[in-house]
Amino acid sequence: MKNEPWLTRPHKTKEVLQKYGFRFQKKFGQNFLLDPHVLDRIVAAADLSGDDLAIEIGPGIGTLTQYLCYHAGRVAAIEIDRNLFPILEETLSDWDNVEVIEGDVMKLDLESLIREKRGELTGVKIVANLPYYITTPILMKILEDNLPVDSVTVMVQEEVAGRMQALPGTPDFGALSLAVQYYAVPKIAAHVPPNCFVPRPNVGSSVITLSILPEDQRIPVRDADHMFRVIRASFGQRRKTLVNALRGAPGLSKKDGSAYAREEIEAALEELSLPSSIRGEKLSLEQFARLSDRLLDL
Repeated sequence: MKNEPWLTRPHKTKEVLQKYGFRFQKKFGQNFLLDPHVLDRIVAAADLSGDDLAIEIGPGIGTLTQYLCYHAGRVAAIEIDRNLFPILEETLSDWDNVEVIEGDVMKLDLESLIREKRGELTGVKIVANLPYYITTPILMKILEDNLPVDSVTVMVQEEVAGRMQALPGTPDFGALSLAVQYYAVPKIAAHVPPNCFVPRPNVGSSVITLSILPEDQRIPVRDADHMFRVIRASFGQRRKTLVNALRGAPGLSKKDGSAYAREEIEAALEELSLPSSIRGEKLSLEQFARLSDRLLDL
């Protein structure tokens, strides 16, 4: 019979932190999640099974890690703060299917780590309560590296989760929405109030699952890097029309290195049946892909 997670008992958490004299470090963005109902929602959203390798980023004192150990076949937890290792050694001592790995997730070769730890398991799922100050860089590293993972289920700022799931024409829609939705299907699973964390953050949070799209199911585009340069330029100054945003945008040029002319951008938009006065926030991912392909021909 599997061990039951126990760290969500408030007195246990307090005892562990006091025993090791642990002090939270702002530079690591540490806010430990303790609410068992939210932890249940996270593992349910991740849809973990005994056939899965769970990769956790920032296990903290091991609260979510215990839940992952209970539901997944194997857990690899990546932690940057050496001060947490003695605590994790104690809190995870009942589990034989977990390994804590010291390192900065932004510098680790995650593909090699997954290949090494996966073994005979058929699924790979990333689950984490991410530090808010570095949420977007971590997520984009995971997505852009095309890692062999099925899904990413993370706790992020509520505002960021909304932007990832936003649709064209809505206030939250932007470059992050398009980047995430090119690689994955986002779905918000739960909203979490600040009082579920220690220490208490200043903002609300959300659990969001990104179901990774296989390459053959993504929006077809000839050059994804070029498309994202177009997207970044389009949202660089949201009030500008797409024509004015793309004309002379840094890092965006034709084959000969020259800037796109107004007439060329207007012609490309006309081919897509879009008005020259349109702003980037109105275009869908598919329309950005078609616009990028057309501009590549110039």
